[in-house]
Amino acid sequence: MSAAGVSAGPTAPVAGTGALVPVFVRLKLTLLRNGLRQSSGRTAAYVTSLVVTLLLAAGLVAGLVLLRGHGHAVTVVVLLTGMAAVGWTVMPLFFPSGDETLDPSRLVMLPLRPRPLIGALLASSLVGIGPLFTLALVVGSVVAVAHGAGAVVTGVIAAPLALLVCVALARSVATANTRLLSSRKGRDLAVLSGLVIAVGLQFVNFGTQRLSQAGGLTTLEPAADVVRWLPAASALGAVGSVSDGSYGVAAGQLAVSVLALGALLWLWHRSLDKLMTAPDGSTIAAAEPARSRSPERSGPFALLPEGRTGAAMERSLRYVVRDPKTKAAWVTALAVGFIVPVLNALQGVGSVYFACFAAGMLGMQMYNQFGQDTSAFWMVATTISSAREAYVELRARALALLLITLPFTVVVCVVTAAVLGDWSVLPGPVGLSFALLGSMLATGAVTSAMLPYSIPQEGAFKNVAPGQAGLAWMSMLGGVLASALLSAPVIGLTLWLHLADHRGWLWVLLPVGAVYGAFIGWLGVRLAAPRTADRLPEILAAVDKG
Repeated sequence: MSAAGVSAGPTAPVAGTGALVPVFVRLKLTLLRNGLRQSSGRTAAYVTSLVVTLLLAAGLVAGLVLLRGHGHAVTVVVLLTGMAAVGWTVMPLFFPSGDETLDPSRLVMLPLRPRPLIGALLASSLVGIGPLFTLALVVGSVVAVAHGAGAVVTGVIAAPLALLVCVALARSVATANTRLLSSRKGRDLAVLSGLVIAVGLQFVNFGTQRLSQAGGLTTLEPAADVVRWLPAASALGAVGSVSDGSYGVAAGQLAVSVLALGALLWLWHRSLDKLMTAPDGSTIAAAEPARSRSPERSGPFALLPEGRTGAAMERSLRYVVRDPKTKAAWVTALAVGFIVPVLNALQGVGSVYFACFAAGMLGMQMYNQFGQDTSAFWMVATTISSAREAYVELRARALALLLITLPFTVVVCVVTAAVLGDWSVLPGPVGLSFALLGSMLATGAVTSAMLPYSIPQEGAFKNVAPGQAGLAWMSMLGGVLASALLSAPVIGLTLWLHLADHRGWLWVLLPVGAVYGAFIGWLGVRLAAPRTADRLPEILAAVDKG
């Protein structure tokens, strides 16, 4: 038999980029339409997001048009574009489920090659709210900095180039981390997006205050000189360079964005090829022999006391490390509790007493203690048969919280005092923080027993089960107001020492606040224990709704 007569068998046809682009765009639109049909709430959320985005885009374009001719127009444009590029880069890490229609792992069984697939995915990625807003940004930026025919021609090239670089950044990052983002660690990362938003808002507030001062935009010039050579901002920086007659600089800036786009597409191609040909790591891990785990404690947990107290403390601390929602709440409280007083101190408008904000943020972690257990609370409930056992359980949870909050509160007070250079006042905020923390432990224990609610495990921003929002607000708001009232004796003593100009006696607030906080915290846990023991079925029913 000749070699020519040997048949290799039927092979599946491989589609090219031109054939795939309209298919993927229609697929994106179809899946988007079908997703909106699932519920009226989802449709309302999408329509609201679209309207808000259009309004923001219109306002942004109007502002950039008004900036035309301003001496710092190029500075503002390149920094805004740089911030947009950073947002496109990190968005897939914190919102991995934001565009499930473009998940390449869903396409590995189809006869698709990486090169045409990249073109189709890139085209379909341009459909959405994010690309629309970015397009408005780059078009408005070109209008703001383009002066002359050469700059306009350069802007026609720079605007789509900057948009493509942003989209390619997002897709290459998402593809390279597809398996991470679909794992439990990826979901944990998505939950931490709340931290990014909270911290980002603090820095935006700080930056806005600095820019509102006289000559504020001048302080941005050094940063803009660097960012104008980074993709995708360099493409729009080239428009400004052409307007100034610096054609060589403009060519270099355009080349930076073009080379960056090529590098991103190459990295995207490599990640797609690996994703579509390499075995799934989860199946490899499943084939490995199971490891034996020692039931004994190890590491820092070995220092905890024996018995129910140590076991409950370890459980609470492991929630902080492993449970996505608990971890997000703690990290956000730690970050915001540190940033707010320190940033105010750096601006010279704060006080050392602003450090008490950290105690308030961390004390709120005591609220809804049983909600983090969700349906697993039944195992805790089976071990509680008396008020004494309920007291030990609540005390252990409070002690676990104090292991983190006490040293952190002291650190925030010390750093704030160091930034302001006001060491003589330091004992006051430390003592007041201890009293506030003890009061919040007390009210948290009571509200955990009387106003428990469920914390859904799915959804990064859904922290209350449907129908329980009122319980959550009553628990948080009522607990904070009650904590302020309980701390009134120490607050009154603090005010009297300052008004009477007895700054030399401020050191008294440290032991007084510590003793008062310990007493009021113990009293609150003691009062909450019998209520917890009597309401175990009601608590389980409340926390099991998510």
